[in-house]
Amino acid sequence: MENRNTVFQRDDYIVEINHLSKSYGSNQVLRDVSLKFKRGQFIGLLGPNGCGKTSLLKILTGLINDYTGEVLINGKRPGVESKKIVAYMPERTYLAEWMKPKDALKYFADFYEDFDKEKAAQMIQHFNLSMDQKIKTMSKGQQEKLQLILVMSRNAKMYVLDEPLGGVDPASRSYILDVIMKNYAKDATVIMSTHLIHDVERAFDHVLMIGNGNVLVDTDANVITDEGKTVEDLFKEVFRFAWEID
Repeated sequence: MENRNTVFQRDDYIVEINHLSKSYGSNQVLRDVSLKFKRGQFIGLLGPNGCGKTSLLKILTGLINDYTGEVLINGKRPGVESKKIVAYMPERTYLAEWMKPKDALKYFADFYEDFDKEKAAQMIQHFNLSMDQKIKTMSKGQQEKLQLILVMSRNAKMYVLDEPLGGVDPASRSYILDVIMKNYAKDATVIMSTHLIHDVERAFDHVLMIGNGNVLVDTDANVITDEGKTVEDLFKEVFRFAWEID
């Protein structure tokens, strides 16, 4: 499905992907993928485990470079320059265990020119995290909240979030989603990979579903709802027989 009602110029896209393929040995996780992400959209990246979502996100963030095809972020191949405008939250914490939130804030402030240290400190207070608690003593949910605060306190052009709600208790998910929606930079693009579709689909402007390395759905969210479905409904239809996707 594709929404063709609006014509967009090349400058309207922050991401352009042409014929992207990625393999790990004989295992091909992305198969000739071509995509464009519009600026200012909140994009839901959906699919079963092992479908290629995380590999795609790592390519967009410059962590994976051995692929074929063309990938452009703001007109440039992922690398040093693109990392300056892309804020990335991986599925697993990358902060050193010895760090405390106050250390993490200093680290981000030193590393990223667009980091708003005061905003991060305020969010830490709102989440009731201690500035002096070592990360190794935090729960998985607390660590994810800290990582999310650090990422969302950057004034980036694109935010890449890999399962940001996976370790968060259900009672906190709606609040954290609101934090994401209210704190990303104006006109920035958000790409969120998640399995918690019901909890977050209200945020999606655009939906991308990948199965077995192939793009199966690439459409605006309102196209789905105009058909009387939810994003979760469509996901269940598309992946009901996921093991048969080729």
